[in-house]
Amino acid sequence: MTAAAVRVDSAQGAIALADEVRGDFPLLSRQVQGQPLVYLDNAATSQKPEQVLRAMDEYYRLHNANVHRGAHTLSQEATDAYEAAREKVARFVGAASAREIVYTRNASEAINLVAYSWGLANLSAGDEVVLSVMEHHSNLVPWQLVAERTGAVLKFVGVTASGELDMEEYERSLGERVKLVSLVHASNTLGCVNPVVRIVELAHGCGAKVLLDACQSVPHMPVDVKALDCDWMAVSGHKMCGPTGIGFLYGKEELLQSMPPFLGGGEMIADVFLERSTYADLPHKFEAGTPAIAEAIGLGAAVDYLTDVGMERVHAHEKVLTKYLLDGILEIDGVTVYGPTFSADGEVQRVGLVAFSVEGMHAHDVATMVDGEGIAIRSGHHCTQPLHRYLNVPATARASLYLYNTKADVDAFLAALKSSIEFFAAMA
Repeated sequence: MTAAAVRVDSAQGAIALADEVRGDFPLLSRQVQGQPLVYLDNAATSQKPEQVLRAMDEYYRLHNANVHRGAHTLSQEATDAYEAAREKVARFVGAASAREIVYTRNASEAINLVAYSWGLANLSAGDEVVLSVMEHHSNLVPWQLVAERTGAVLKFVGVTASGELDMEEYERSLGERVKLVSLVHASNTLGCVNPVVRIVELAHGCGAKVLLDACQSVPHMPVDVKALDCDWMAVSGHKMCGPTGIGFLYGKEELLQSMPPFLGGGEMIADVFLERSTYADLPHKFEAGTPAIAEAIGLGAAVDYLTDVGMERVHAHEKVLTKYLLDGILEIDGVTVYGPTFSADGEVQRVGLVAFSVEGMHAHDVATMVDGEGIAIRSGHHCTQPLHRYLNVPATARASLYLYNTKADVDAFLAALKSSIEFFAAMA
């Protein structure tokens, strides 16, 4: 078999994945605006398979009790399921143990945990935090607040003309005053996948810690924290087939041990006296109060689901479908795509999302028009206002893919986009 034939077979196998799994996602069978739903807003949130819905329903129907607090059977069952989910998450990202996985409400809370626990304790006036102009607001605002309180200085790395992190500028930004590098793994607007192994290596070389926002990478490709060697990683559950209200922070155990608690209350304590308290072991030191038990169990079910499918298959499927989407959208007159497209050998250089603008149309108009055809895409600044200012564009539309999307979804979107552009051009 020739190399070309192997690539064709591989592409066909990747595309077949969506046909295998679509039946697991009940929402995909509904209609919107009288049309079959085409869901292309996965970078904002993913749909949930039956396996996740059943796991959460089973907890409430059969095991509902608080965790870690009771000797009775229901509490033990709930605790076992809750902690089993943590073990699954740890294995999924390659953590050394479940002690390195802290449940949070979302990735924003995970980043805030690092900012307020480690940041306030370790940053002082003149210390530097390296960020980029492509960061999600959740990886900007916490550091702005911490900088105001500590006197730390925020430095921002730009992007290249092709829409990738400017690695030369990044290297120039490093120095002895840099205490932290906090960057996105894959951009939710540009789609670029940052070279985090090199980023981490360079940061550690000057003594800095590294936090990764992995919300757009962990759901879409294999990620191993030991291979990346990052110090912390923030992930949201709802973008990876899990429920809303749950995310997690990975942290190297020795770092988490050294950090003070983030929130105070029940569960995160060992002993409480009127004047002082001692704190629980990892990871419970950072998990105050009754947790999102059903949501954690749902996240564990989502990890099971993605593990059974295989993250290599998910990634291969999205690469083929992203190329198909890019090939189609780049042929449409008046459309500008942001971020990298193809390498010299034709390989896709981004995760499965495409942010774009249409000449003469606001992004909200684009999204509204295609919604009339039952197609869900995102419009706005995608929580990256500084990046949009950097690009000199007020807003973009964004189509984003996942394992259950098909070429038919992309065809329907491209047809709706073309007809919307023609409609506006006729009205001009």
